[in-house]
Amino acid sequence: MDSDVTRRDVLSTVAKTTAGLGAFGRISFVVHPERVFGANDRVRVAVCGLHGRGKDHMDGFSRVPNVEIAALCDVDENVLRRRLGEVGGKPKTYVDIRKLLEDKTIDAISIATPNHWHSLMSIWACQAGKDVYVEKPCSHNLWEGGQLVRAAEKYNRVVQHGTQIRSAPAIQEAIKGLREGVLGEVYMARGLCFKRRDTIGHASEEAVPAGVHYDLWTGPAPLKPFTRNRFHYNWHWSWDTGNGDLGNQGVHQIDVARWGLGVKFPNRISAAGGHFMFDDDQQTPNTLNCAFEFDLPDGKRKMMEFEVRNWTTNNEAGIGRGNLAAGKKRFFGHHDSIGNIFYGSNGYLVTGDEDAASYEILLGRDGKSGPHSHGGGDHFTNFIGCVRSRKKEDLNAPIGEGHVSCALVHLANASYRLGRMLRFDPEAEQVIGDDEANSLLRDKDRGYRAPFAVSEEV
Repeated sequence: MDSDVTRRDVLSTVAKTTAGLGAFGRISFVVHPERVFGANDRVRVAVCGLHGRGKDHMDGFSRVPNVEIAALCDVDENVLRRRLGEVGGKPKTYVDIRKLLEDKTIDAISIATPNHWHSLMSIWACQAGKDVYVEKPCSHNLWEGGQLVRAAEKYNRVVQHGTQIRSAPAIQEAIKGLREGVLGEVYMARGLCFKRRDTIGHASEEAVPAGVHYDLWTGPAPLKPFTRNRFHYNWHWSWDTGNGDLGNQGVHQIDVARWGLGVKFPNRISAAGGHFMFDDDQQTPNTLNCAFEFDLPDGKRKMMEFEVRNWTTNNEAGIGRGNLAAGKKRFFGHHDSIGNIFYGSNGYLVTGDEDAASYEILLGRDGKSGPHSHGGGDHFTNFIGCVRSRKKEDLNAPIGEGHVSCALVHLANASYRLGRMLRFDPEAEQVIGDDEANSLLRDKDRGYRAPFAVSEEV
């Protein structure tokens, strides 16, 4: 850490940002005039949530020309202090997003907090006149995702969803090939999320660690006693704060599957599975089989399958065996198989492998090798380009698309938790004839803890 940046400096800033928060009730911000960027103007970005993925946001934005990381925000002062020593310049520091959003000099907010904060922070940022890069999933439930889409439209903000595979040239090429008919009629897609994850065990209640603002960390969710399994990373496996691996890794592959099929919301959803093998604190399933059916305007149907596995598994369609695009078939030592398979009348297309930014097409009954490619992209650069140009149509992952893909996550989780198939009305964004499912898709049982609530009117 720089010699002039001390713990006292951080804590002094923290104290200022938390002062007077008791006055916050219904959150409101003054929207400032639209900024017009000149060719040499720096875009000032604030990164919120710094423990895991947030470090990648810091690194990603640091590589984009004419971008300044102007502020850092985290509810854990220990993480905040560490990241402050890892970034160039002297960004301001905050523990409370609401105080950060009052800063008129911030142009965009980058959000890498736990899932239960994503929609609320993004909506507040739109209301404050900030553009937003929000990690996947953009919502903890289906309803608040729709509210975020409405806020982005109402306040005319550039909002990018963190499904960064959409910025990979190789996958863009693969989707273009599907559209042009390289597989003939594409009728089904399959997504895989096979990740070797060990048990999280049981964690006892304990005192909140020094420097952690646990009330702010909990935010919209119910305030429960602190345990290590309710905090860094393991929050993914609690229904109050996470969405399981379907909404963690899986949403990337759900997004690619839906993109390749060219579909939006499903009409029928079913999911079955469970939390197998381990006796621990995890609530979400670690094995899950999902099916989504889509009715098309021409009377045809398309199908999407998605599978989550967490332990001993096999590879599928070569995924997890090495770099498909380079033709390397390494059969051992690869426990994860993350990718997609598209099935058409003329063959199948595989994406993923060790790097999500690769694809290969196998044609005919014999699986003759066809077009293939490998190459990732830069999601952060795409976002900043759109912040400068104000051309939301140039976003690779606009929030409207992100919301639909996340909706599939929430619908499948609801089907699993309720133990039944759901029929969905895409226009109303409601489950048909199932009040219990619609309540679950709004987190009504969990509720929003004041004052951290997504409003009915954004």
